[in-house]
Amino acid sequence: MNANQTTAVRENWWARLTRSKYFIYVLISPLFLVLLAYVIYPFYQTFVQSVVGKEGATLENYQRFFGLTSTANLEALWTSVYISVISVITCAIVGVTMAFLMERYEFPGRKILSVLILVPMALPPLVGVLSFTFLYGESGIIPRAFQVLFDLEKVPFSLKGVMGVIVVHTFTMYTYFYLTAAAAIKGLDPSLEEAATSLGSGRIRIWLKVILPMLTPALIASSLLVFMISMASYTAPLMFGVERTMTMQIYLSRTNGSLDMAATQSTILSIVSISFLILMRWYQGRRNYQNQSKGISVHRTELRSQFAKYMSMFLSFIGVIILMLPILVLILISFSVDGEWTVQVIPTAYTLQHYIDLFTDERTWRPIWNSLQMSFVATAGNILFGVAAAYAMVRMKFKGKAVLDILIMVPWALPGTVVAVNLIAAFSEPNVFSFNQVLIGTFWILPLAYFVRHLPLIFRSTSAALMQMDESIEEAARSLGANWWYTFRRVVVPMAFSGILAGTLLALVQGIGEFVASILIYSTSTMPLSVAIFQKMYAFKFGTACAYGVLQIILIITVLFVSQKITDGKAGSAI
Repeated sequence: MNANQTTAVRENWWARLTRSKYFIYVLISPLFLVLLAYVIYPFYQTFVQSVVGKEGATLENYQRFFGLTSTANLEALWTSVYISVISVITCAIVGVTMAFLMERYEFPGRKILSVLILVPMALPPLVGVLSFTFLYGESGIIPRAFQVLFDLEKVPFSLKGVMGVIVVHTFTMYTYFYLTAAAAIKGLDPSLEEAATSLGSGRIRIWLKVILPMLTPALIASSLLVFMISMASYTAPLMFGVERTMTMQIYLSRTNGSLDMAATQSTILSIVSISFLILMRWYQGRRNYQNQSKGISVHRTELRSQFAKYMSMFLSFIGVIILMLPILVLILISFSVDGEWTVQVIPTAYTLQHYIDLFTDERTWRPIWNSLQMSFVATAGNILFGVAAAYAMVRMKFKGKAVLDILIMVPWALPGTVVAVNLIAAFSEPNVFSFNQVLIGTFWILPLAYFVRHLPLIFRSTSAALMQMDESIEEAARSLGANWWYTFRRVVVPMAFSGILAGTLLALVQGIGEFVASILIYSTSTMPLSVAIFQKMYAFKFGTACAYGVLQIILIITVLFVSQKITDGKAGSAI
């Protein structure tokens, strides 16, 4: 058999395979295997660790958790739920109000405010909390400024405890409500409100009976998302001294060597988070309120009152200051000399050395290089499996589709502490999924954690791009003789490229800023950037810590800008 005949046989074999009804299972089997190995198996190992004691299977850890002898765990569960519910309420108030103002009214300062309103998205969790500590903490700039200004014995106010956590959550998470509510408000038909007004309804009744029902799907989805992220919050409770939260209890149990209780706490937190994820997916699958009218979307109303214009200008100015202060204070302190800022309102000595050290000092550069390496490795895996999963979910029909959809999104619901504990439980000993190697303490454990956590980002952004593609384009390519693989490479991937790239950039930058999972599983040789910031902070090297933070912010702003450009402003849907 000559070379041409061999090639023809291979092509015929491939063509028969792609036309087979079993081809879909050839495609999705690696996805199921990866999810089994690195999502289900680690979670199962954590559960086993929580119910297996020295004498075999036992529920002792769960009895201790829910028992009244020591109420620390129950208090932590209650505090986490309480903080999450209040965070949802405050984020909804701020996000929906801002969306309504930005989309319904034209006023002086609106354009600049509409740009800066997304600034909190550029703050990684650790860096965001760090900036709030420097601004509003007990030794923060603003409380100290009031103390000096009014010659007080102590600061008149400061952010701390549960209130500090809620304020930080509100500032950093209201964008989820803003993005979804703004998109929904843009699509509202003004004729519905006009019809309600003509029937004698007042503004309050129109809000309750017309506008809110139309916004309900977006509000519910945002509420559940903020609730899950708040339940997973670790950095804010850590920095504001709130030890009685689930994530903090998991960290304390882990560091104190109580691995069985850490596994129990992780299992319970996972169940709560996954339950809310399933609730969100169930609600999004229901028949939602839809605008069936043919009217045009609402136009912005220009303010005519002079008082309203001046007031809007003043409030816009205040809004700009509030939104920019966290980043400005990080930039300011990044130039301060370490150890010189003690009781003064602002630093008194400044230097460029911190930024020079970022790229010239090997010890300072090492965490940056570690984060870049590990995030690139994880993102490469995310692209491979995220794009394949998105194509399978959007374009193909097979048994187990709903299960695959939930399995892919589970890591998005799991807190970083839980993901870390799961990986510790699964890969502290050799097994088939780690190729008979111990992964804990090696370079590969952190990229694996980033891969698991950020797989849903590329999956969601690619799915959104594929849903907007007309299937007839692929059918046309195949009718002209192109096989499945050629069509996928030359038609599907180029057309979905903007969605793939947006998810890739977001996953990459999330990996570089990842802290919650990293703090539990990093080693000295693999210390990532986020852990280096944390350590510099606690060594009172505020200038170096903030220089690291500014570098992260520049990277994230660049990525968000590129993502918004290549997706025509739709990158937020992947977050």
